[in-house]
Amino acid sequence: MNVQRIAAFSQGNAGGNPAGVVLLDAPVPAADMARVAAEVGYSETAFAVPQDNDGRNWRVRYFAPESEVPFCGHATIALGAALGQHKGAGTYHLTLNDAQITVDAQKTGADIIATLSSPPTRSQDISDAELQDVLSLMGLTHDDLSPRLAPARIHGGADHIVLPLKSRQTLAAMDYGLDAGRKVMRKHGLVTVMLVYIEADQSFVVRNAFASGGVLEDPATGAAAAAFAGYLRDQDWPHGGAFSIRQGEDMGSPSLIKVTLDDNKGSSVRVSGGTRLIT
Repeated sequence: MNVQRIAAFSQGNAGGNPAGVVLLDAPVPAADMARVAAEVGYSETAFAVPQDNDGRNWRVRYFAPESEVPFCGHATIALGAALGQHKGAGTYHLTLNDAQITVDAQKTGADIIATLSSPPTRSQDISDAELQDVLSLMGLTHDDLSPRLAPARIHGGADHIVLPLKSRQTLAAMDYGLDAGRKVMRKHGLVTVMLVYIEADQSFVVRNAFASGGVLEDPATGAAAAAFAGYLRDQDWPHGGAFSIRQGEDMGSPSLIKVTLDDNKGSSVRVSGGTRLIT
């Protein structure tokens, strides 16, 4: 298989979250996709099969090194860049395991900016057991949590737990064991645990632990950004229709995620980012 390596949510020629992208001519067994994703070693690799002759409709599956995930934002942004490069700018329709979404590719000079429209969003209160498990995993206490926004279980194509923190320093100090994280996330059916520092009403700094997929941390997590947007909307947060997420700063891979949303609770949100080819 021909694997393209593209960083999503990059800032110019730096940062972003690397993803593998494989444009297939025909479906291949899941075992083959899992093997290739493990060999690539990125947090996710997207595998896309065309569903029509003009290349505007694709069947997409996402594999992490240790598991298949139902939706991956940064790999979708990377896929959008690959499609934009090979098929041209415009809108592409993607059929996932559990949802149908779109990704837009827009060329700006030699660069491509991609924008995905997420699956529907939802959120719910976190259970006492979930909260205690993720706090213990991260070495946090209730005193570390922000009073402005409660922890929650959030969804925008995949399930995450979000922990809003009161201190940027606490966010920077995130530390946990990969094996312990894998057990907690798989126990509760989570793709990531998202730690958030509220910088301003429309500006957030985050870190995402992704032990469920065999990766300690993501430099940029579009699926969690979409889920977080839905949660903010559910909480009537003053998002103003758009906000930005900075991620990857504490691991030396600064990434920028831009989100736009309306006030229709549960509806899709749009997640945008720059891309760069990894050579």
